[in-house]
Amino acid sequence: MTNELYAVVGNPISHSKSPRIHSLFASQTGEPVEYTAIQAPMDDFTGTIRHFFERGGKGLNVTVPFKEQAWTLADHRTPRAEKAGAANTLYLDADDALVADNTDGVGLVRDLTRNHGVALKGLRILVLGAGGAVRGVLGPILAEAPASLTIANRTVAKAEALVRLFAGEAGDTALSACGFEQAAGAFDLVINGTSASLQGDLPPVPASILAGNTVVYDMMYSLQTTTFNQWAQDNGATRVFDGLGMLVEQAVESFYVWRGVRPETAPVIDELRND
Repeated sequence: MTNELYAVVGNPISHSKSPRIHSLFASQTGEPVEYTAIQAPMDDFTGTIRHFFERGGKGLNVTVPFKEQAWTLADHRTPRAEKAGAANTLYLDADDALVADNTDGVGLVRDLTRNHGVALKGLRILVLGAGGAVRGVLGPILAEAPASLTIANRTVAKAEALVRLFAGEAGDTALSACGFEQAAGAFDLVINGTSASLQGDLPPVPASILAGNTVVYDMMYSLQTTTFNQWAQDNGATRVFDGLGMLVEQAVESFYVWRGVRPETAPVIDELRND
């Protein structure tokens, strides 16, 4: 059987773990998938996408800085992509129309609930950041019915805009916004959705947001403990996780969207941790 072509598109892209993840999925399932990485020019993402599908490509993952462009470019968007305002998964439907999906939020929720045993229902959750990464995960988090969800951001107006955008999905969840320094009280779950860890920086939140039983999750991942998770441990948090599992879980959801097959993620996460 001839392999079918998939890829991840970004700029830069050489660091991406996606080709490794999807090759492990293909090996595990026997699916005829060939998966590569494509660095798109900053000024020609559209041309890169068009060329990929014209030469017979079947599906794309999209990473920074092109997720919003992918969303704009699509002919159709799934409901979860529509609300996320960004797309990380593209494919052509039966009519050759470009469909955009977003699997990031599903990936985060699955990593927390299945891999780490953290049920979100009834929790007091603090999410740090109000950019595209956070917007992409709020819908799936709210679908788990936490008691409250507070979005903290340097620019409070951006957090308030997300509160307005997702108010219709909040149900009984108390949804609110504040600045980093104004985050008050200990939370059950703190999710860092800023990219500060990548620069070795910290969002200026008070240590009082943490209690001994607070679960801390950094959406970034690193071979070492991320800067944010190290800060959390230094301030008494004992359950800290990075975003490697989220990366694998969003990838498996993309694989399922494309192939209708869902590989096991645990062995893939283990293999990446030990690479």
